[in-house]
Amino acid sequence: MSATPAIRAYALVTAVYWVFTLTDGALRMLVLLHFHERGFHAVALALLFVLYESCGVVTNLFGGWLAARLGLHVTLWAGTALQIIALLILVFLQPDWGIVLASSYVMVAQALSGIAKDLTKMSAKSAIKTLVPAAQDSRLFRWVALLTGSKNALKGVGFFLGGLLLSTLGFQATLLTMAGVLAVMLVISIVSLPRRLGVAKRKTSWKTLFAKTPAINRLSAARFFLFAARDTWFVVGVPIFLAETLGWNFTAVGGFLAAWVIGYGIIQAATPLGLGVLLRGAAPGRGTAIALVIALAAVMAAIPIARQFAVPAAPLLILGLGIFGVVFALNSAVHSYLILAYADHDEVATDVGFYYMANAGGRLLGTLLSGVLFFYAGLDGCLWAAAVCAACAGLLTLGLPRSLQTTPLTALADSGE
Repeated sequence: MSATPAIRAYALVTAVYWVFTLTDGALRMLVLLHFHERGFHAVALALLFVLYESCGVVTNLFGGWLAARLGLHVTLWAGTALQIIALLILVFLQPDWGIVLASSYVMVAQALSGIAKDLTKMSAKSAIKTLVPAAQDSRLFRWVALLTGSKNALKGVGFFLGGLLLSTLGFQATLLTMAGVLAVMLVISIVSLPRRLGVAKRKTSWKTLFAKTPAINRLSAARFFLFAARDTWFVVGVPIFLAETLGWNFTAVGGFLAAWVIGYGIIQAATPLGLGVLLRGAAPGRGTAIALVIALAAVMAAIPIARQFAVPAAPLLILGLGIFGVVFALNSAVHSYLILAYADHDEVATDVGFYYMANAGGRLLGTLLSGVLFFYAGLDGCLWAAAVCAACAGLLTLGLPRSLQTTPLTALADSGE
């Protein structure tokens, strides 16, 4: 694929992923705050997202295999369509339903949304590998950082919109609006995306789902604990602490989390520029990944230690989240680049699917720990568990290959591209 069609396809895939991400972030805030208002405690709130995260584990594994056989455009369309269905299902949720019925109904809708999210994410990120010519690691690093960073920034906007629209339009009207916007993007992508995007040239067997290189296995295991570290305190602990302990309203909670995720996304998108200076133009490798995850574990441990010295909770949490966001964004950006660098060009969908299966597993563990630990041990319990998860990710990162053939980040500028 020549440069102009590749850029056009990249822009379209990114646009679909952006709109999807807005709805995904808003939906999480809608569900979390709506059911917190109805009296659900932390463990019950965490359970609402169990199927969402569990389905992501299976979806990433088999979604990559399907994409290799049918094309990334098909899995991208399927993910968008499933999100529309999930939103429409939630429209029929009734306020007079009991807790058991309402919870079960929402969990089913969240399961569909989880499948949709991981199909869309796997498709969008795998597409980059197929659109970037081989041996252009500088462009690969920049494109994946831009996609991932912008996605996270927009997820933050989605958090804010979820809290704001819940307070203004209400639950059902917000869901219908998001479903309508997604439907428009689905039609545009069906009309415009190139066919056979990411279809493997050789037949993809079931064995390729698990038969990965040691580098991909270790990076995937590290990713599992990296995202467990984030979600152990961020999914339930932080928003409920802000609402219950600090007394913030829905818009304030959604706005703060939005600002955090937007800043996190901006840092992630700018990672190639910042690391390019520190690494003197080289793309990141094992050493960079190790240094960043050690820094993350240190940040996680520092926050509960500071709380033992009676530091005021609100400024400590805001500052701690800010530092954590910067370090985590750098970690995530480097991981997102490394999986594409390690992936086989012809089987990128299955390799990336396997990697994001581990990512989803980490989110599932973190979600469960966030609810259970916040209920029994408060925010400090969540933070200490997050520090342990980050330390585990660091130990696994030590097993990554010491060398990786990369193109200097300056090569893109030198070549005039």
